[in-house]
Amino acid sequence: MPPLARTQPLPDAVFDALSVQILSGELVPGDALPSERLLAEEYEVNRHAIREAMKRLQQAGLVRVSHGGATRVLNWRTTGGLDLLPRLGGPELVRSALEMRLCIGTDAAHRCAQRAPAPLVAEMRELVAAEPAGDEQAADAYERLWALVVGGAVNLAYQLALNSLLAASRPFDLRGRSLPEARDRETLVALVEAIAAGEADTAEAIARDLLERTPWST
Repeated sequence: MPPLARTQPLPDAVFDALSVQILSGELVPGDALPSERLLAEEYEVNRHAIREAMKRLQQAGLVRVSHGGATRVLNWRTTGGLDLLPRLGGPELVRSALEMRLCIGTDAAHRCAQRAPAPLVAEMRELVAAEPAGDEQAADAYERLWALVVGGAVNLAYQLALNSLLAASRPFDLRGRSLPEARDRETLVALVEAIAAGEADTAEAIARDLLERTPWST
């Protein structure tokens, strides 16, 4: 077992260490984890920390805990949720994240045009009317705009997926990659005006054109 990161609570450290082994493929579906006692000895922690870590692994869809039997690794691709995204990496994550962004963004723009209340539309108009002072301000405003669009779609699943996407995007710098989108004020204004006019198909088309500009490969 790899050493624990002792800079965080012990249950978190154990969870992180084991989840890395599962997500990396070092531990494969069907593998049995050592007993609580052996894990506690290996990591030099108390058994309470091991039990708490196991609960989190089970909640994340990474293991199946059998009382009186072995705790076995699951196939996280079929049992995991979006909360695993920030723990993944590599080209597959970049492509998957950007494709998810495209799918959610285009449909959210369509539904936002159908559902967004007037105060939200007014906030979007104010946001795109202001000239950003620099790249950081432009990126912040762009993130805020999409948060408003997804909020205006009134879809909780989309909102939670957006949260997971943003958390997972930091390693591959989505803010930097999408800066040309954030700087295209003409298109952003057109998107907001289509939403304001209730033109759902137009808003969807503009959103697609905008979000397809960022390549997933480096």
